[in-house]
Amino acid sequence: MDSDFTHSIIPNHVAIIMDGNGRWAKKRFLPRIEGHRQGVKNVRKLLEALAGSQIRFLTLFAFSVENWQRPKEEVDALMDLLKQFLRREGDNLVKNRIRLETIGRRNELPEEVREVLSAVQEKTKQFDDHVLTLALNYGSRTEVLDATSRIARDLASGRINEPPSTWAEYQHYLYTSQLPDPDLIIRTSGEWRVSNFLLLQSAYAELYFCDVPWPEFSVDHFNEALESYSRRERRFGRVLLSSPES
Repeated sequence: MDSDFTHSIIPNHVAIIMDGNGRWAKKRFLPRIEGHRQGVKNVRKLLEALAGSQIRFLTLFAFSVENWQRPKEEVDALMDLLKQFLRREGDNLVKNRIRLETIGRRNELPEEVREVLSAVQEKTKQFDDHVLTLALNYGSRTEVLDATSRIARDLASGRINEPPSTWAEYQHYLYTSQLPDPDLIIRTSGEWRVSNFLLLQSAYAELYFCDVPWPEFSVDHFNEALESYSRRERRFGRVLLSSPES
C-alpha cells in the first residue's frame, strides 16, 4: 500500500464514518463481530500511513449513541475490541507521535474502557504532530443538547452574562472545542448520509462517499478520496474571483 500522500492540496482534518463492517461479514457468512475485527485491523493500517503524512487531524466515528440499541452481545464485543485496540496500539501511537483524544458522552462508556482510554491519553498527551480522535458514544444532536446545558449552567452561575452570539463562542461548548472543523468527511460502504456525525462542524466540509465497505477500505482508497478533495474548489460561501464559473 502507498502511504505517501503527495497530493498538492492536503486536508488538515479528515473525518471518517467507518461503515459496512456488518454487511461485509454477512456477505461472507461470518458473524458481524468478524467484520468489526477486520475493521479494527484497517484502522491500524490507516494510522501507519497517517504517521508520515501532512494530515494532522483524523477523527473516526467509532461508536454512536444509537449503537447502544444493537444486541447486547454485539455491543459487549465492540467494547472488548476497543479495549484490545487501545492496549495494542498505545505504544504505536507513542512511536508515531499521535495524540489520542475522544469526543462524545465518555462517562457512559464501561469503566474498563474509560480506564484504558485515560491510560493511552496520558501516554500521548504531549504529542502535536498528529491527533487521532475517536468519536465514542457520540451523536451530533446529543452534542448540541450537552452544549446547551453547559451554556445554561454558565449563565446560571454567572460565569457568562449572555449566551453565545457567534459561532466561535458557541463552538467553545462543543465536544470538538479543541479541534478544527473537518475539511473532508469520508463515508464508506455506499451509504449517502452523514448519520448524526459532526453536523455543525461539517457545514463547509467536502463529502466523499465510497462504495467499498470499511474492512476493504485501503490506503489506496484513502488516496483516491484525497485526490478527489484536491480537485475541489472550496468557497465557504464566498465567490472566488479567479473562477469564471463562480
